[in-house]
Amino acid sequence: MSRGQVRNITGESFFAWDGEVLVVNILGKPGAGKDAIGKPHGTQLKVSVTAAPQAGKATDHMVRFLAPLFGVAAADIEVVFGRENVNKQLRIRAPKKLPAVFAPLADTD
Repeated sequence: MSRGQVRNITGESFFAWDGEVLVVNILGKPGAGKDAIGKPHGTQLKVSVTAAPQAGKATDHMVRFLAPLFGVAAADIEVVFGRENVNKQLRIRAPKKLPAVFAPLADTD
């Protein structure tokens, strides 16, 4: 996906569905004490990782941390933007499960 195609499809939420792809806006916290999914913060989901913020390594670590929580391989998670920034957007192809933070909002259709 090129930069020209990046769009805010999540609206007022931190996530949205694009067909079978889950689009999630992330507010990353590198160098944390533990890897954890936090609470939504406006239109972003807080995700803490223990990796240091060096050349995208924290984002790579975040993708590896999140993959099993969504029941997908790390290769099924695309970093659309923000690989070297705390503000990022991920596209998760056909997640087989959703972390609990998605439960109250997932059935709002």
